[in-house]
Amino acid sequence: MEEEFLLVDAASQRTVMRAQAVLARVRDTELTKFHAELAGTQVEAATGPCTGVAALGEALTQARAMLAGAARAEGVELISRGTPVKAATRSVIADGSRFHRVLDMYAGVVEDYEACGCHVHVGVPDRETAVAVLNHVRPWLPTLLALSANSSGHGYASWRMVLQSRFPGSGVPPLFRDARDYDAHVARMVTCGTLVDAAQSFWLVRLASRLPTVEFRAADAAAEVDGAVLQAALSRALVHAAHEDVQKGVEPSAVRDDVLAAAVWTASRYGIGGDAVDPWRECRVPATVLLDDLVEHVTPALEERRELALVRELVAARV
Repeated sequence: MEEEFLLVDAASQRTVMRAQAVLARVRDTELTKFHAELAGTQVEAATGPCTGVAALGEALTQARAMLAGAARAEGVELISRGTPVKAATRSVIADGSRFHRVLDMYAGVVEDYEACGCHVHVGVPDRETAVAVLNHVRPWLPTLLALSANSSGHGYASWRMVLQSRFPGSGVPPLFRDARDYDAHVARMVTCGTLVDAAQSFWLVRLASRLPTVEFRAADAAAEVDGAVLQAALSRALVHAAHEDVQKGVEPSAVRDDVLAAAVWTASRYGIGGDAVDPWRECRVPATVLLDDLVEHVTPALEERRELALVRELVAARV
């Protein structure tokens, strides 16, 4: 799991370019590694593989404490929020050749881009299975976003998703025939000049470039560890349910791309406390209805791992 954080001035809450100084004060552990991000106002903590939510929660808690302590030592504050309360007043792009290639390509779209996500990697047997899983989880991505919304601004529950929508190919990925089709699509976008390289894409779920995982990228940074744990438990359960369907020969839901785009926008606008777009019935419903449907859909997977009671408790705390 990867969590991105913002560094801010404690008094003004405006973001500050102190990522390198903060990262210099932390050391990787057996549980977590720390990384720089595109913006010099952000830092990232990435856990190792965890087989249970208890171990994951421990790793996330330790990483947050280490980064918060390093930030305090540098005279700044670490916050977990999808977008800053007060953004930096100049370009935030960190040093690094790849980061500057991103800046050269996207110009003003990325120059002031400060958006933090909560990314969940779920292990899969192989890339063919991973692509089949992508096809099955697509309709649930807006609900994961709505549940996570933690970047309110300009009337939106998730302003982060609005900022992310400015990039080419953002949102829910299309359906893919197989891994070859997936790779060809990414390569085509690189050739067309809308992606820097094959490791980059802006989909809300994708195949990780260096790991044998499906990577969920729908969620805003979680204010508390419990929110991150909830995203992890639901994401893993979705992969489990999708894998079961793939093995049974169940076809992915025939939901329309434009309806899914409407569902993503509505989730970013209203969050979990407002309306949502039902991708199957193609109409508006309360977001909590789709959240209940999601929990019901993954209940067998959660029961198998004895995580259903915890998920229900964490969901209840957010609605």
